Amino acid sequence: MTQKKNQLRLTLLAAAIAIISQHPASATNGYFSHGYGIIAKGMGGAATAMTQDTFGGANNPASMVWVGNRADVGVDWFRPSRDAQRDGAGIPTLNGRSESGRTNFLIPEFGYNQMIANDMSFGLSVYGNGGLNSSYAQGKYNCGSPSGNNMLCGSGSLGVDMMQLIVAPTFSKKINANHSIGVSLLVGYQRFKSDGLQAFNNSPGFPPFTGSPGFVTNNGYDSSTGLGVRVGYLGKINDSISVGAAYASKMDMKAFSKYKGLFAEAGDFDIPENYNIGLVITPDKYLSFALDYQRISYSGVKSINNSSMPMAPMGAANGPGFGWKDVDVIKLGAAYKLTEQLQVRAGYNHGSNPINAADVTFNILAPGVVQSHYTLGATYALSKNSEISASYMHAPRQTVNGSSLFNGLFPAPPNAGGTETIGMSQNSLGIAWSTKF
Repeated sequence: MTQKKNQLRLTLLAAAIAIISQHPASATNGYFSHGYGIIAKGMGGAATAMTQDTFGGANNPASMVWVGNRADVGVDWFRPSRDAQRDGAGIPTLNGRSESGRTNFLIPEFGYNQMIANDMSFGLSVYGNGGLNSSYAQGKYNCGSPSGNNMLCGSGSLGVDMMQLIVAPTFSKKINANHSIGVSLLVGYQRFKSDGLQAFNNSPGFPPFTGSPGFVTNNGYDSSTGLGVRVGYLGKINDSISVGAAYASKMDMKAFSKYKGLFAEAGDFDIPENYNIGLVITPDKYLSFALDYQRISYSGVKSINNSSMPMAPMGAANGPGFGWKDVDVIKLGAAYKLTEQLQVRAGYNHGSNPINAADVTFNILAPGVVQSHYTLGATYALSKNSEISASYMHAPRQTVNGSSLFNGLFPAPPNAGGTETIGMSQNSLGIAWSTKF
C-alpha cells in the first residue's frame, strides 16, 4: 500500500511539472500570480500567516510544519483578455486595434508535506510563478510592406510567450509550541519565445536597435534554469491572532542565449526578489480574516525595469526593458465555516500598476496592467481526510495609454505614431483535491 501511495505521489508530481511547463499565462500582480494554492486564491491570495495547505514554498515556508501529512493537487483555468489600440497617428496606416488570441490556459499546482518529527516537516511545492503571453495577428497595419504588418511593424503574428515554473523543497521547524521557521530551495525553470519583432532586429528602414541582430525574434523557444531561496517565520500570538513573514531572494537565472539581442544583459531575465508579511485574526472557530502585504522588486532585474526608450542597444547592460516599477500588493481575505463540511471564502487583491505611460509601446507585448482582483472560494469535506476546494477570480479591465515609441522613430509627419492604449481583464476558475494521511 505504501509503495502504491508513493507511486501515485510521484505520478501526480510528474504530471504537474509536465503540464505547467507547457502552459504559460499572463499573470496578475505584474506578472506574478495573485495567489498560490486554490484555497489562498479564494481569499485574494492572502496566505502568509495561514496554515491550510502545502504551498508554503510559494507563500511562507514556516507554515508547512503546522499542516501535517497532506497532499494537494489542483488546476486553475485562467482566461486573460488583452488588447492594444493606436489612435491619432500621423501615418494613418499605423492606426488600429488588435486583440490577443489564445485566451485559455490551464495552470496546475501540486503540494506535498510529510512530518519527519513532531516539530519538523519536509515538503514540496510545485507551482507556476507567473508569466507573460500575447499573440496579435498580422495584416491590420502597414509600415511599408505591401503584404501588411503587425502592430509593431514586423511580419507574421506578434507576441511573446514567457512561463516560469518553481519547484520548492521545503523544511520547516517549530521553535516552540507557538512559533516556527522554514526555508525553501527555489529551483526555477523558465521558457520564452518572441515573434514578429523584425522591426527591432535592425530591419531596413528602422534604426539599428540591437547589438546582436538575429537574436531578437522568431528563434523558437529558449529555456533557462536558476536557483533562489525563500525563508519564513510564523507565530501564533494567541488563539485568535497569527502573524507571518517571508522573503524570497532574486533567482539568478541563466540567460536566454537565443534572445541575447532582445533582453538587457545579453538575454538575462532573472526572477525578482519579493517579500510578504501577513496577519490572521480568528474571532471564533467559524470566522477568519487575513491581511497580506507583498512587495515585488522588479527594479532589481534590468530586462524588466530598464526604460523601453532606446538609450543603448537592445541586449546591452543598459539596453531597453519593459520599464516596470516595483509593485506593492494588498491582499484581503475572509473565511467562514457554514457547516462542519463547508467553508466559504471571499477576498480582494489590489496591486499597483508597474507600467508607465512612457513605456506603453513595448508593453503591447506584456500588458500586465490589471490592479483589482475580486475572489470567491469554498472547501467541502468529502470525508475526515479528504476535501475539495474551488476558487474564482475576476480582475476588471484596466488600461494604460501614452505616446507611441514610433513618434520618435519617424520625425515626419508630426505625431507619426499617435497615442497607444493597452488593456487587460482576467477571469480564473480553479479546483483542487486534498488528502490528509
